[in-house]
This record gives sequence, C-alpha cells and structure tokens, in this order.
Amino acid sequence: MPIKIKVSNLLGEHKMSMKQLSEITGIRPNTISNLYYEDIKRIEIAQIEALCKAFHCRVEDIFEYVDD
Repeated sequence: MPIKIKVSNLLGEHKMSMKQLSEITGIRPNTISNLYYEDIKRIEIAQIEALCKAFHCRVEDIFEYVDD
C-alpha cells in the first residue's frame, strides 16, 4: 500500500492505548484497530481532524505517501 498510516507509532510515542484513542477522538474502536493495522480503506476528514487533535500533530505526521 503506497500510503503508510503511522497510528501505531503515534500511540507508542504518546503511551496511549487504542481504547484511549477511541475515547478521546470518538472514533469507533474497530476503526482505530483498522488504522493501527493499516487495514482501512477510507477515512472521514472529521476523523483525521480528531486524530490530529488527539496527537497534537499535523496530517503528514499520521499519513505518509511511499512511492513504489
């Protein structure tokens, strides 16, 4: 997949569990799990905003395009 999702790294850096992230962002636990395992097909802009707010970061800190 050419888009790398760095939620697992960010959770580790912030010493946060997937459950905590779900509670903070209001994103369903299943969606958080799919982000963690980079197994998500689409994401809403509001969810990206919630992740940025929870991690105090920019969009490019969560997603990275990796050229094949």
